[in-house]
Amino acid sequence: MKRREFIKGSAILGLTAAGSVALVRNSGMYHERTNRKVLQILSADRVNVGTLPVMRAFAGNHLDYVSPYVLFDEFGPVRLEAGSDPLRVDAHPHAGVTPTTYFLEGTGHHKDSLNYDFQIGKGDFMLFSSGRGAIHMEESGLKLYQEGGFYHGFQIWLNTPAKYKFADPSTTVFRKEDMANIQTDKYDIQVVLGAFEEAQSKIETLSPAFYYHVKMKADARLDIPTDPNHNAFIYLVKGKLELEDARQLTDNQVVLYQRGDDLINLYSEQPSEFLVLGGQPLNETVYSYGPFVMNTEEQIRQCVRNYQTGKMGNPDLVN
Repeated sequence: MKRREFIKGSAILGLTAAGSVALVRNSGMYHERTNRKVLQILSADRVNVGTLPVMRAFAGNHLDYVSPYVLFDEFGPVRLEAGSDPLRVDAHPHAGVTPTTYFLEGTGHHKDSLNYDFQIGKGDFMLFSSGRGAIHMEESGLKLYQEGGFYHGFQIWLNTPAKYKFADPSTTVFRKEDMANIQTDKYDIQVVLGAFEEAQSKIETLSPAFYYHVKMKADARLDIPTDPNHNAFIYLVKGKLELEDARQLTDNQVVLYQRGDDLINLYSEQPSEFLVLGGQPLNETVYSYGPFVMNTEEQIRQCVRNYQTGKMGNPDLVN
């Protein structure tokens, strides 16, 4: 049966490997006394999810420094020819976690057991709040099939606080007008979640979290204010960033920061694009099994039973 076959595998696999730390010869950084210190630099691993190639930055590990997030995948960039088979992840369940999807290029098709069936595209942001359990299917979208082009974006899972683990599931898509944007002559910041100084996203989450999409021009500096008690990390999509202590971040690497200070200091010698994420650590026990992220082993077993008995929906109707 499709349900049982899926449960055997885990979506939370493939730990990231520690990346090398390179020194920057000519530093353009200025150093603030309250800048956050780098904890660790990791390199993303290339894996496949369904027929979709992804770069996986972390999956269920490093939770002390990435919570409230629990998994980070960059899908693509990959070019699809018009009329080619869609890139696809067949119908699968989630519970106790909120997969978020953010598109940089191309279009996607989402269908789920909550009777949602829609196309999403460049700049859109989706929250699939799985709660007690729901099923969805993901694939590249209709416009890409008709016209071809690049498919590129992120699926990043937000952990659900314990008191909401068995809430009713829901799916919501947000557009650019729901987010905030900051533009200067040195950088452009899309505030997907949370706030950056006076710029506030309209999108609400179950616990405090932030999610910034940043593009910096050459020879640019940026200070990012954060709550010193919250986690913060950066994933570099392309370019090169100088971090504190003259460390360097390159493509498909993630830097985890220590807590205790507020400012993240960055310098880009060349144009760079990256995501900055973090938020209030949940400080709750995490049990994960594939697409289920809960607080106890018994809750995981309940999720498996609910899925196998059809309480999360019928995957044959979602595919």
